[in-house]
Amino acid sequence: MTNEELERRAREVRKGIIIGTHAAKSGHPGGSLSSADIMTYLYFEEMDIDPKDPRKADRDHFVLSKGHCAPGLYAVLAERGFFPKIDLETLRHIGSRLQGHPNMNDTPGVDMSTGSLGQGVSAAVGMALSSKTFGPEYRVYALLGDGEIEEGQVWEAAMFAGNHALDNLCVIVDNNGLQIDGTIEEVNSAQPIAGKFRAFGFHVVEVADGSDFDQLALPSPRPGPPRACPRASWQDGQGQGRLIHGGPGRLARQGTE
Repeated sequence: MTNEELERRAREVRKGIIIGTHAAKSGHPGGSLSSADIMTYLYFEEMDIDPKDPRKADRDHFVLSKGHCAPGLYAVLAERGFFPKIDLETLRHIGSRLQGHPNMNDTPGVDMSTGSLGQGVSAAVGMALSSKTFGPEYRVYALLGDGEIEEGQVWEAAMFAGNHALDNLCVIVDNNGLQIDGTIEEVNSAQPIAGKFRAFGFHVVEVADGSDFDQLALPSPRPGPPRACPRASWQDGQGQGRLIHGGPGRLARQGTE
């Protein structure tokens, strides 16, 4: 898919986020909008998935660890064809399959029910270990927020991923410097994020601009597992932020929320 096509898809994803949260009159549009580019790239360019067979055993898995940003996940799933876009207008409505946090039992394409911050990445680590131990082979992608990584469970998961060399796990930290009660600096900053992931055995790569699909391009040819993760950016506190991409945990990205 060309960059122009990816950009068009990302615009549609952003529209879907606004449609859903406007219809619900609630939700978390900020963190959803900030991760629209990376989720668009994952679902349209990087991950091996099939909307016609959302439970395919060897599909790549995505875990939205920052589950409050469900409007973004729903928008990209609808754009990818997992369910009709009109469903976005039912976000958070009684009886809708699109609730305030992802539900793997009700929503096509959702691989893990999330919402309790810090727990999603632990589930992703378990998925990655299961694939390496029992098969079939697939990659696991987990998206976290920079406020979320104040949870200790995140670092327990990172320690486990490093010790077990889970090179099929891709951890993305979406770092816009904001959380529900203010900036991460005001509340409880987890910086230096890159240094922490390095300490747990992650290989860290910092590149130019995570909102540019050229910068999200794969650094090695496809197909053939294990595939390298996409890359993102570093802009020291503004724009799409930094990317940490690594070996055992494969990718920790710091960008906008």
